[in-house]
Amino acid sequence: MMAKQLYNKTGLLFRFILRRDRIRIPVWLLSLCVVTFAVANAFNNMYSSDQERQAMAETMKNPAMTAMVGKGYGLNHYTTGAMMAHQMLLFTAITVGIMSILLVTRHTRADEEDGRIEMVRSLPTGRLSNLFSTILVLIGTNVLLALLSGFGLYALGDKSMDLDGSLLYGAALGATGIFFAAITAVFSQISENSRGTIGLSFAILGISYLIRAVGDVSNEALSWFSPLGWVLGAEVYVNNYWWPILLTIGVSFIFIILALYLNAIRDLESGFLPSKPGKKHASTFLQSPLGLTLRLQRTGLITWAIGMFVLGASYGSVLGDLDAFIKDNEILRAALTAEGFSFTEQFITMLMSIMAMLSTIPALMSVLKLIGEERKNRTEQLLALAVSRTRLIGSSLLVSIIVSFAMLSLAVLGIWAAGATVMDDGMAFSTLFAAAHVYLPAIWVMIGIATLLVGIAPKFTSSIWLYLTYSFIVIYLGELLQFPEWISKLSPYGHISKLPIEDMDFMKATVLTLIALALVLIGFIAYRKRDIHG
Repeated sequence: MMAKQLYNKTGLLFRFILRRDRIRIPVWLLSLCVVTFAVANAFNNMYSSDQERQAMAETMKNPAMTAMVGKGYGLNHYTTGAMMAHQMLLFTAITVGIMSILLVTRHTRADEEDGRIEMVRSLPTGRLSNLFSTILVLIGTNVLLALLSGFGLYALGDKSMDLDGSLLYGAALGATGIFFAAITAVFSQISENSRGTIGLSFAILGISYLIRAVGDVSNEALSWFSPLGWVLGAEVYVNNYWWPILLTIGVSFIFIILALYLNAIRDLESGFLPSKPGKKHASTFLQSPLGLTLRLQRTGLITWAIGMFVLGASYGSVLGDLDAFIKDNEILRAALTAEGFSFTEQFITMLMSIMAMLSTIPALMSVLKLIGEERKNRTEQLLALAVSRTRLIGSSLLVSIIVSFAMLSLAVLGIWAAGATVMDDGMAFSTLFAAAHVYLPAIWVMIGIATLLVGIAPKFTSSIWLYLTYSFIVIYLGELLQFPEWISKLSPYGHISKLPIEDMDFMKATVLTLIALALVLIGFIAYRKRDIHG
């Protein structure tokens, strides 16, 4: 009877969560499936012969590439299926993990922080109903993703992607999502706020990636201490082992039980890792809008800064062997056709576009933090003081611009530092710096769009993430998927000069900067005039 009371109205809350995420979950599923199917189809079209696939396999027999994408299985017989699992499974699984982390946090600690769980608890609902319904929704979402991606890959009709392997590919994605949903459910009980929950969950995701990377390169046994190593150990489309997936799901259910237990014994709005008390008196800087903005985002910005440097270093470690591997691959040589430039210099242009789009994420988060504070009814408390709306939004914008420059700089520093250790004749820091920072006008356009949405349509600020995702797909995968050129031109990143293989187009950079300024100006004016809860 007691157990029944703990889970009372779970079904009703389950439907309520689905109602709230009726757009968010389908967008995640559709995006993941479309990219998966498009890349699989592109691999099949671009590498149609055994010789072409084996040439690609040779480029992957590299410790740096192994650290990045995982240990390659079936490299001696590199079918389209083996290539798909080797080059796409890990990064897709990481994306699924991010999806689960964000969704679980949204419906657990974030709702608790905003007082929604207290309202739910005041109704005839069980103590564990909200957490359990959230877990059920995430399990259902990941199972649906597993089925859609599995049957979808099989439906492409490639002989190397049979039904068993395709379902295992989907199951690997779903199991990863369930695992990180369970981990996040535990951290939502341990941490006192949503920032801590997300931070701890992303830390586990990052540590899992690093442990797997080190293990795949130096000690295979170490990889089995990482959940990402487990799903790659399934050897999808090669040996098709199902037991690593069962292991992942089994461990996930242990964490789910732990999360439910912790939720049952803790007080509402409390955590097992209490926040340390702050100072009695705030500093003069903290009492300003700019200081408060930086303080609220300090942990996230530090995490992103470390991540960008490490990511840059991991890519920089590839540069030493890049020319040797590409020169023997006709397909890659055909893709990198700029005369008078090394393959490394051409690879840098693609790499910097990726770094620029990743650097855009924390910059946008800095602007959109203003909306998050507004939805929690904290902004009106600031505006009740001698703080103008212009100073408030201006502080967020200034932090965002500084962050865009700093993140790109750290990525460049990581690439240059690692590249200098593995290359006989390393690239000049000034060359890398220019190749990355030429993307700043594009990032500023994205910041301008976010500022505009904050001013005129605060309810639709999340749409900027869809636009960034679109930009990533068309810029990073555009050539692989053979998109028309005008598709990439719909993104500001598609108008950037590809240094060092192209000359700098100052006119385009100036136009993008002016567009960003216009968007920011309109956003400022709209923010000053609209209702604070508009």
